[in-house]
Amino acid sequence: RIGVLVELEGGDSGLARDIAMHIAASRPVCVDESGVSTEILDKEKAIFAAQAEASGKPADIIEKMVSGRIRKFLGEITLQGQVFVKDPDQTVGKLLKGAGASVPGFDRLELGEGVEKKTGNFAEEVMAQVQGS
Repeated sequence: RIGVLVELEGGDSGLARDIAMHIAASRPVCVDESGVSTEILDKEKAIFAAQAEASGKPADIIEKMVSGRIRKFLGEITLQGQVFVKDPDQTVGKLLKGAGASVPGFDRLELGEGVEKKTGNFAEEVMAQVQGS
């Protein structure tokens, strides 16, 4: 149901399998922060800023709160920033660095992902078939 293709430079097949399983389970959006679009970052900053302003804190505190939340957000959606599924004490980035490996890219495919189901009126479909015959 889920397939993952990982481009791994360095490391071994065991590491590649572990990274692929992590990607399948954790659904990272991109490899690192450079892969996150500015539109997504701007949208998240606006949301975090609105939430922080509602707290009524001073502007400098709000800015620190927003930057901290953005850093946490990036850690959750990037492969290298995510906590490794098999060892929650380290991130995937630290695991790769320790193994002397890197992941230039990956693809995560899920069965049925991106498939749009056509919705229609069943009675109209039956009438169209009856009239056509």
